[in-house]
Amino acid sequence: MPTTTLTYAATRRSAHAGYVVQAIVNNLAPLLFVVFHTSLDVPVAQLGALAALNFGVQLLTDLVAVRIVDRVGYRRPLVLAHALAALGLVLLAVLPLVAPSPFAGLCVAVVVYGIGGGLLEVLVSPVVEHLPSPSEAKATGMALAHSFYCWGQLAVVVLTTGLLALLGTDLWPLLPVLWAAVPLANLVVLLRVPMPATVPDEHRTPLRALFGTPLFLAALVLMTTGGAAELTMAQWSSFFAEQGTGVPKEVGDLLGPGLFALLMGLGRAAYGVWGQDVPLRPLLAASGVAAAACYVVAATAAVPVVSLVACALCGLATALLWPGTFSLTSARFPLGGAAMFAVLALAGDAGGTFGPLGAGLLADLAAGPLAGLAAALPPDTGTGLRVGMLLSAVVPVVFAVTVLASGRSRASTAATTPDACSVGDA
Repeated sequence: MPTTTLTYAATRRSAHAGYVVQAIVNNLAPLLFVVFHTSLDVPVAQLGALAALNFGVQLLTDLVAVRIVDRVGYRRPLVLAHALAALGLVLLAVLPLVAPSPFAGLCVAVVVYGIGGGLLEVLVSPVVEHLPSPSEAKATGMALAHSFYCWGQLAVVVLTTGLLALLGTDLWPLLPVLWAAVPLANLVVLLRVPMPATVPDEHRTPLRALFGTPLFLAALVLMTTGGAAELTMAQWSSFFAEQGTGVPKEVGDLLGPGLFALLMGLGRAAYGVWGQDVPLRPLLAASGVAAAACYVVAATAAVPVVSLVACALCGLATALLWPGTFSLTSARFPLGGAAMFAVLALAGDAGGTFGPLGAGLLADLAAGPLAGLAAALPPDTGTGLRVGMLLSAVVPVVFAVTVLASGRSRASTAATTPDACSVGDA
């Protein structure tokens, strides 16, 4: 109804802002990787560990949240998420400068805002899904909401790059403190806006029923590989642009993660506005193939600008992998509740953890077992990241194969298998 839609308009805006906050906590530190490396002497392998720690903490947070969100509602954990995000960003500015080990200080800050990011991952999507809207607009609404993550990422890249150029890298601690104002502002809004109800226990599809369904298991594979495909490039593109292709930091940030975020946001927004008549599953399969091609080109192109363009186009290719999987799964299991979204987020964050970490570890092997492959690729100032990027192309290929196989599986069983959505209904 129009009245209900109007009532929840502020809630929808605050949910969109929640994705901006998540983009800040996920993308600010990687933009400072070069500063951490050069000013704080943090090794490249430890930088990869920081990215993995962030998503590892989010993964554990997702695991804990599976059991509690449907019982306590959305408001309190959302407020807590924003408080922890703000605190973690402030600690990111302070602890590396005062802790005995800069890396240890960075790790503490990452843990604090990682918990906030994990709660946001669990909470924002089901809030958007359960806001009043026509059923045929759910998938496009989810894509449009997830585009705000990209706009947040783009804002972080552009403003952080501009401020670093203006202030100099010595004043980098000011940046996390300034960005902490965003979660604090949205926290105030979340204290007052109405929230949709969670799915009651007696109506919610039990997790054991979901895990007994092959289609849900396929969704977990999609979330893991989709998260890895997106976040490996997002986390490493700044460092790869600067150290792997040799362009200046400002140019690398704007043409690497900056364009990545812009194209990802445009892809999600375009589907959100015009995608109601576009079949989602074939589009997701094509996106996985395109993402793999971007990884290969980024790793093998001898011309730096071509590598940077491939990094950026990967944002468009991976735009729908995460929200599209959410939409496919929630359409199939509409009574999964926040617990289902938490499990999906758990799988996505697992991909976000092991994807960037795996690329970093593979880069380290370029000086050893993978030295032959590294020698066949264009030079990357000895970082080995071209090897990591090339081998990471396998991940979106697995996504494409899985989305096509799960589509055939559903078509072949739909006529004979009871809909798993009904399990646990009252």
